[in-house]
Amino acid sequence: MNWEVLAHGYRLAEAPTIDHDGSLVFSDVLGGGVYRWRAADDDVATVVPKRRGVGGIARHADGGIVCSGRDVVHVDERGETRMVLHVDGVAGWNDLCTDEAGNVYAGALRFAVFDPEAEEVAGELWRIAAADEAAPLFDDVVHANGVACAPDGGAVYLSDTRRRRVIVYDRVQRTRRDIDVSELGHPDGMALDEHGAIWLALVSGGLARLTPEGRVDRRVEAPSSVTTSCCFDGRDFYVTTANHSERPELGGCVLRTTVDVAGAPVAAARV
Repeated sequence: MNWEVLAHGYRLAEAPTIDHDGSLVFSDVLGGGVYRWRAADDDVATVVPKRRGVGGIARHADGGIVCSGRDVVHVDERGETRMVLHVDGVAGWNDLCTDEAGNVYAGALRFAVFDPEAEEVAGELWRIAAADEAAPLFDDVVHANGVACAPDGGAVYLSDTRRRRVIVYDRVQRTRRDIDVSELGHPDGMALDEHGAIWLALVSGGLARLTPEGRVDRRVEAPSSVTTSCCFDGRDFYVTTANHSERPELGGCVLRTTVDVAGAPVAAARV
């Protein structure tokens, strides 16, 4: 598999997202900032300077992006920031996604996940509705990470990194089941393909493809020992990392390859 390096030099590249114009938006969780890569000029521009802890990004129907951090915010095309959700006691918001109606699902972190001395406190997955309503969808998530909504409205998938689980929440039946992915390592960001399968980035490196039932049917090698997230643009497949195993001087990277399936459609946020 041939991997292109599109951008590099980041401490922890994360949250790859295709915007309305086909450009790729991504973040640097530890180094700070949200950035945009455009294929036309193969250049990277700053979208949101310095903002740290951005583990999730979604394009907004009115332009701009919704992104995480200490709070969930909408940053419009002029760079103006509007608060979408603040919750006392939440240490930070990690990955997020949208459903077919434009509602946003965001993982709440209740402790400092990058502090090895911090006591683990379970958080939640929140649903932020377009009607300016927000509430936890379910709790008992130690380290909320990658999240994706099935386009048919049926399921929400969430990585619990420290527990090595992928949580499947049925939005119709309001039931939850946890898939043990310990054999793969620690799950991080994810994206769904056109068949409803989950492409799962792994903190231990590489990626895996899981069927909707949770069966691992493919492993994907990538030139990084820490892959953080992924997204599709048709059959183009983008992956963010914390390093490059073959060229360590590059640091965290944005990579691209081509795969044999296309991604599932991803709706814009309307919150």
